[in-house]
Amino acid sequence: MRLLYLCLGYLLTPIAFGVHLWRGLGDRRHWAHLGERYGFGPRVPPGGFWLHAVSVGEVKAAQPLIDALRHRYAALPITLTTSTVTGRAEALRLYGAGVTVRYLPYDLPGPVNRFLAEIRPVVALVLETELWPILYRGCARVGLPIVLISARLSERSVRRYRGLGGLIRTTLQSISAIGAQTPIDAERFMALGAHPERTTVMGNLKFDVTLPDRLHEQGAQLRSVLGDGRFVWVAGSTHEGEEALLLDAHRQLRQRYPDALLVLAPRHPQRFGHVKALLDQQATRFVTRSTQGRVMADTEVLLLDTLGELNLFYAAANVAFVAGSLKPIGGHNVLEPAMLGKPVLVGPEVATVRAAVDLLRAAGALEIITDGASLVERLCFHAESPASSAEAAAQGLEVLSRNRGCTARAMAMIDTVMSGRIT
Repeated sequence: MRLLYLCLGYLLTPIAFGVHLWRGLGDRRHWAHLGERYGFGPRVPPGGFWLHAVSVGEVKAAQPLIDALRHRYAALPITLTTSTVTGRAEALRLYGAGVTVRYLPYDLPGPVNRFLAEIRPVVALVLETELWPILYRGCARVGLPIVLISARLSERSVRRYRGLGGLIRTTLQSISAIGAQTPIDAERFMALGAHPERTTVMGNLKFDVTLPDRLHEQGAQLRSVLGDGRFVWVAGSTHEGEEALLLDAHRQLRQRYPDALLVLAPRHPQRFGHVKALLDQQATRFVTRSTQGRVMADTEVLLLDTLGELNLFYAAANVAFVAGSLKPIGGHNVLEPAMLGKPVLVGPEVATVRAAVDLLRAAGALEIITDGASLVERLCFHAESPASSAEAAAQGLEVLSRNRGCTARAMAMIDTVMSGRIT
């Protein structure tokens, strides 16, 4: 199986590289630092921490852990790897010069060996679900302990990994410690071959993220610009095929609330132009954030075609709809709008954020809508019942408070590995 995996890797890696070149035609950031994907990059001082966070959500979730590492192990450098252009940009924005940021290399022996030789870490810390057989084998070869933090496995991921047979079992058994998000996640890791004695339940690191206090004040200021008396809802991190459904729901909402405003935030920057064309095609009265278009009383949609501002608009809104959940994407971070005191709506496709969705839903802080009609119905409910919205938001904040503590448990696990008690 390892030989087959290697062959597929050598066949597919040039295609992945070509995708980056193609995307670079629209976003030149894809052309930057391409050598890092093959393991080439600047050397860093040896003996530090290597932390991998695949994309934007994981990069943000890493913040409390990185702060704790800096406090407890101030002398040790930190290298943060990510796999996406947006993840890299977010890492540089959040951590600046204090953390070395690079792309994770392709899962092939050459890139992996070069990468490990250049950063020479003392511990590898991997957030959520990133299982790379060649990379983990390379870590084992050089005696580098791997710790999975806030680890999760969806049913779909389990089915996919089972296709790797004994290769995934060997990969999991090379891990020094697994801190799973939930008992179900822990069971899934063990079912695939993880050592039970090295697998514990840690919780979700995203519960420990704290948003700047100034966001609430900035949100209130933004709300006055959008219109204090109107109903404002945000559709955050939308994907292809979702915008048309959301715009149709918004048109129906405006039949009852003619001044309602939708803030539409596509997940990927390369789709900003596509969504703008869709709005033009539907003759929607809209403005774009990038041009600082003025929101007028008759503006129907504000297209959020900038990066790093989604939470600001969540803070200014009445309701947050977290997308990636109307299509089989798996959903996105539902905790951030809950942290900002907003009732949360999602679609039915939430496999990757199921645990957080279930917690918020059980408390009445989140609702799952099944189609456009139910979305319109729940938006109307929140427009008509601000007291109920406030109660839902309060319940969400209570859920967040009860579920913090993952960072402390992660640090205890890291301390154990650092002391050499887990090998």
